[in-house]
Amino acid sequence: MPWRADGSMPSPERYPIVKTRLSCLAALLLVAACSDKAPPAESAAAQSAPAGTLPLVINSGGKAHRLTVEAAITPEQQAQGLMFRTSLPADGGMLFPMTPPRTASFWMKNTVIPLDMLFIRTDGSIAMIAANTTPYAREPVSAGIPVAAVLELRGGRAAELDVKEGDRVAWGACAVPEVNVEASLQAVAFCP
Repeated sequence: MPWRADGSMPSPERYPIVKTRLSCLAALLLVAACSDKAPPAESAAAQSAPAGTLPLVINSGGKAHRLTVEAAITPEQQAQGLMFRTSLPADGGMLFPMTPPRTASFWMKNTVIPLDMLFIRTDGSIAMIAANTTPYAREPVSAGIPVAAVLELRGGRAAELDVKEGDRVAWGACAVPEVNVEASLQAVAFCP
């Protein structure tokens, strides 16, 4: 469409295609603005775990307790742990995978809330539960044996779920296959 010498647009009546396109655009915008339909939700089969988290299952007394836990993978993440946190969700926590398995020792320095520490053997069974560890304590807590991981939960949560030593734990996509786990965490999936 040619513009006028003064830079103004010629009348749309002279160019019917412009009028038609403008009408179509206006109609599309109106339909989109008035639509009350929300975008389709993800199907249950294609759920995604929040960034930096893994699905985790504790099998205890015939029940499967499903949690979504943060994964402390790097040395920096493991050193920071849950220090300075003032709360932890009931179905949350932090997992410290040990690759290769090793004797792990944890303390509560700069940890504000009590925690349950579950030391998990290489066969997926819980070797030891250090329940309601004392905030700010500097005494090391250890199972004294090589473990595949340590799981930290809100203090008292293991008792609430009736989780006991010997119960079994698995995490990642092999534990909860219908949940998509971010690529950087797929390597730490654990299903003994």
